[in-house]
Parts: sequence; structure tokens; C-alpha cells
Amino acid sequence: MIIFETERLIVRELILHDLDSFHEMQSNPKVMQYAEGEVKSYEEHKVELKQLIGKYKEKGNDFWIYGIERKEDSAFVGTFALVKDGVDDEIGYRFLEKYWRNGYASEICEGLITYCRLKGIKKLVGYVVDKNIASAIILKKYHFKIVKQFINDDIGLAETKYELIL
Repeated sequence: MIIFETERLIVRELILHDLDSFHEMQSNPKVMQYAEGEVKSYEEHKVELKQLIGKYKEKGNDFWIYGIERKEDSAFVGTFALVKDGVDDEIGYRFLEKYWRNGYASEICEGLITYCRLKGIKKLVGYVVDKNIASAIILKKYHFKIVKQFINDDIGLAETKYELIL
């Protein structure tokens, strides 16, 4: 099921066919360097992907992870997250390294803001490890404001919480 589209991308529900690309992305230390958690095996990623797919049918689910694919060739390029962080709606995105530097993160962020406004979401938050300069630039470009700076206990790195009132 398609969630929203941008000029070049489709955000849609994950499917089991995404497993090889999902595993490639989640196993890349460069992709995961600012994320908490360990790199998992192919089988562990298969279980994780099935769990994420199962959440679409859960009543009261507040943890939505979607696939991002290119319109031109239906290639899986990454994931997009919209999850509850307490009372806040937190966004996140992750791309396979081979698709970095194509403007996809900026395009997804812009499309996401439009989608969330249509859904009646009033505020979005994003957490960015301070060393992840590219992600911080994107949030600032779309007028997210810094609301908190701290050390992330899970990964031990300086992190900033950004907020956008819609």
C-alpha cells in the first residue's frame, strides 16, 4: 500500500521482497553508525522485517516503518519511520549507501511534512547525532528548530532533538 509519493519516490508498506536490500542497508556500518543497535544476521533481519510488516495490522500501532522505492525502477532505496516518542511524532529515514547524495532524504522530508499536515499531525520531532551533519542540515532546511541537546545513553554520542510545529 502506498503511503505517499514525491517527485521521484514512493513511500509504501514494507514487503518481504525487500529483505535483501533491507539486510544490505541494516548491515552496513556506515549506514548504522549513528543508530543504536547491533548489525544483525540475514535471518535476524528477516524476523525483524516480518515484525515490521505485522505492525501494519496491529490495532493501536504507533510504530510505522515504511519502505522507500524509486519510481523509475522500483528499486528499494531505504526506510522511513513515523513513530510515537511519548507524546511526540518522531520521524526518521535511512538509505542504502549506494543511494546517498541523490537528494532523496530532502525529498522524503518535504513529502513527509505535507503528508503529516494532511493527517492532522501538529508537531514532528527528529533526533540527529551531532556528527551526522547532513541530516541536521536537512531538518534545518525544513525549519525544524533545536529544542534539546544531550548525550545519547545508548550510543554515547552527542545528539540534538529538533522540532517542527506544523
